[in-house]
This record gives sequence, C-alpha cells and structure tokens, in this order.
Amino acid sequence: MSNPDVAPKRLAFFERYLTVWVLLCMVVGVAFGKLLPDVTATLSKLEFGQGSQVNVPIGILLWLMIYPMMLKVDFSAIGGIAKRPKGLMVTLFVNWLVKPFSMALLGWFFMQHVFAHWIDAETAKNYTAGLIILAAAPCTAMVFVWSYLTDGDPVYTLVQVAVNDLIMLVLFAPIVMFLCGVANVVVPPKVLITSVVVFIVVPLTAGWLTRTLLLKSHGKEWFEKNFLPKFHPVMMWALLLTLVLIFAFQAENLTTKWFAVILLAVPILIQVYFNSSLTYLLMRKLKVPHNVASPGALIGASNFFELAVAVAITLFGPSSGAALACVVGVLVEVPVMLSVCKVCNQSRSWYKRVELPA
Repeated sequence: MSNPDVAPKRLAFFERYLTVWVLLCMVVGVAFGKLLPDVTATLSKLEFGQGSQVNVPIGILLWLMIYPMMLKVDFSAIGGIAKRPKGLMVTLFVNWLVKPFSMALLGWFFMQHVFAHWIDAETAKNYTAGLIILAAAPCTAMVFVWSYLTDGDPVYTLVQVAVNDLIMLVLFAPIVMFLCGVANVVVPPKVLITSVVVFIVVPLTAGWLTRTLLLKSHGKEWFEKNFLPKFHPVMMWALLLTLVLIFAFQAENLTTKWFAVILLAVPILIQVYFNSSLTYLLMRKLKVPHNVASPGALIGASNFFELAVAVAITLFGPSSGAALACVVGVLVEVPVMLSVCKVCNQSRSWYKRVELPA
C-alpha cells in the first residue's frame, strides 16, 4: 500500500535519461580530447592558483551546481542538527572507519592477487596505493548534486560535508600513511584550502546573501516557486559540461590504458556499492529520515577526486599507477553515483516502512 505523502520526486525527461547523456558526454569528451589536444591541454592547466589542482572551468561548473543547493540552506535550522546526530554519526563512521580500510583490503585482494597475472608486482602496489588515497578523501562538491537528485535535506547535507572536510584536514594524511606504508605523505594544503573555499565558502556565502535579500524583498512563496526552479536546467547542463571536460582531460588514459581502467574499476565499483548500502541500511536501522539517509549514503560512496589526484601525483608522479587509479575513480563515479541515486529514490517507500522520528 503506497503512502501518498512520501511520493518521490518525478524527474523530467532530461533527468530520467541522465545516464544516456553521461555516456554521450563521455564520447564527446574523449573525441574533444583526442581531436583538440592543444585546447584541452590549455583548459586543463587553468587553476585557481598555481599548484591548487582545482581546475577553473570545472570549478565554475561545479559552483553552478552547488549554488542552487546552497540557496535552500536555512541557517536557522543548522542548530537543530545537534538534536538528531544519528545520520552524521553514521556518515562519519563509514567514511573514516570503514571506507579507507575496506578499499585497502579490496585493492590488495584484486590488484595483488586476483589480477596478478596481468599486473606486475610494483604496478599492483601503485594501483593499491592510488585506490587507498581515493577512498580516504570523502567527496565535497558533487555530494550537493546527488543530494538534490534524491530530495536530500540541504542543511543536513551541508553539515555532513563540512564536518567531513574538517576531519579530512586531520585524518587524511595519517590514514594514507598508515595504509600505504608511505613514510612522507604530503597533503597539498593549497588543494584542501582552495577546494573548501571554491566549493563551500563561496557558493554558501552567495547562496545565503541571495536567499536573505530575496526572502525580504519577494517573500518565501515567490522564492521557492519562481526563483529556485530557474536553476534546475542550469544544474543539469553544468553537470553534463563538467563530464565533457573530465573525459576530455582523461582522453589519453581512456584510450591507451583501457585494460588497466577496467581492472581498476572493479574494486572501485564494489567499494561504492558496499559503502552506500552499508550507510543506507544503518540509517534505516537507526530510523534516520530518508532525506538524510540518501545524501549520507552518497557521501559514503563518492570521493574528493581533486585532492586524491593531487596527492597521488605528488607522491608517485603524474604517469604513475596511483595517479591512474584516482583518475579511474573520477571516470566511473558519475554513472555509478547516478545508479545509487536511482536506488535511493526507488526504495523510498520501502525505507519508510519503519517508524521514523518526527
């Protein structure tokens, strides 16, 4: 028996076939990167400050996706998170006590054992290190997009991301150092600081100012029914253009190291579905609302690829197996995360067949 007050958001035609558009973006991006290598190289070198590893075109497009989510943040509600901390605790548990260690196990098992016939021992260790670096960096920017697609609570999503970023400043290097056995792990502070500023501080400030001014001048009803819907197509097109650029920047890896890409995708896929499922089920067991559980599951499954790629390059070099492993994480994340979004949306009625707190 369906519950009329929990009907999932009906997606428009464009969103329903988003996976198809992602595949088309992959084709267009790879073609762009191969046919226009000089233009691609120029775009890839544009950064928010030398050594920040945060690409300007991609940063702007991600900002266009994040800003609409920030418009929904009601700062007066942030204090209420302390009264319902279960969702945040589950997110932190999976991100910091499960995710990097499970990926270390998967990397060791697949790279150094299952695929040992196709990969030499040294390359296998590099791939494993890259997978660990990828898993130790929880996602920052794209989580807001996944949260939007699953009708997530924007305030709670913001808090989950912000707390993860603060913890990342302290725990990322020790975890990578311990699991990789690397004595001198260098976490580029510029990458962390620039990313937090570009993907959280700037859009959050802009969103707060816009929301405050428009609520005072036009009222809440106009803001929610007339202003916010205008950003829907902007978010979708920004997502697709981001994918085109990512695939263009990685066209060489996709076309010359395709077999390694396939092998590396196996533990990444298992890790994504394992962590998202674990988070989602723990949230349900603890009776956390669906609009908190879905973004939490997506945070537990996705990665901060800018930081991961930067650290892998710093430690092992741009052409290393570790760097390639992080790049593969970028390539598979979007279509895989879309599938997780779909599962969260389709299982909404099942999820809510428990007595949730008010």
